Amino acid sequence: MKIAVDAMGGDFAPEAIVEGVMMAAAALPEGVTIVLIGKQSVVQELVNKHKTETVSNVELVNADDVIEMSEHPTKALSQKPNSSIGVGFKLLKDAQVQAFCSAGNTGAMHVGALFSIKAIEGVLRPCIAGFVPQITGGHAVMLDIGANADCKPEMLCQFGEIGSIYAQYTFGIERPRVALMNIGSEEQKGSLVAQAAHQLLKDSRRINFVGNIEGGDFFAGKTDVIVTDGFTGNTMFKLGESFHSIATQRGLSDEFIDKTNYESVGGSPILGVNGNVIIAHGISSPLAIKNMIGLAIRQVESDAYTKIAQVLA
Repeated sequence: MKIAVDAMGGDFAPEAIVEGVMMAAAALPEGVTIVLIGKQSVVQELVNKHKTETVSNVELVNADDVIEMSEHPTKALSQKPNSSIGVGFKLLKDAQVQAFCSAGNTGAMHVGALFSIKAIEGVLRPCIAGFVPQITGGHAVMLDIGANADCKPEMLCQFGEIGSIYAQYTFGIERPRVALMNIGSEEQKGSLVAQAAHQLLKDSRRINFVGNIEGGDFFAGKTDVIVTDGFTGNTMFKLGESFHSIATQRGLSDEFIDKTNYESVGGSPILGVNGNVIIAHGISSPLAIKNMIGLAIRQVESDAYTKIAQVLA
């Protein structure tokens, strides 16, 4: 198994990325190799700085260009085919790596996935999934958290189906509970879109729909999959992540609050595409990169995207 990592993407790249990769490399399962993509002379120097004698599972692939955070995704990908993101998607499309991870330009990662490995046939819109810690243990898969700000009811229903398959195969949950984020638990609550989505989710034979949940249920352990549009999902997800930074600033320590730290999982997968693509925070630390690689390995092992393709075919 080969996991490609964009060495040049992120606010603290390439230093934080390479350090995180070397942290992960020291404890990789047998047969797993990390492929670092970036300006080879720069990356090699950092690898040498952090490398230990026991690390031999990191490869370097040169990419001369970098897509900056502020660049227009489609324009940057077309004008910079030899960027670290462009090269990463070429390796993924050619099956030279089994996953591609980056803390770089999120739009470029999303567009790159659609242009290279493409959306799974039957998927209305690929989405980005986040992992919400639950007080009962584990995480709920939340989708969408930012790729699709405006969603039709049919899209929300499909998010529920995609999230259910992902939770089943990646987290080993036999019959994942799927819930719709809404402003009330009653079936008739919410916007017209939410009401229509509720009915579609209720009628779907592919999922175990348990109804609506409210904002107060976000961490409550009532569901394994949280369905929402990308605008609401992104807002709630980032609010949840802020709990850890606020607690840290106030000198508070709590085991559950620690799990809201973005570093604890390290990344968010793009679901609904023909491959494994993981997006990390632009501010990613070495620990976040290390954990993102762990998520990528788990996702490759689960083969979730092919299971999604089989169900939706």
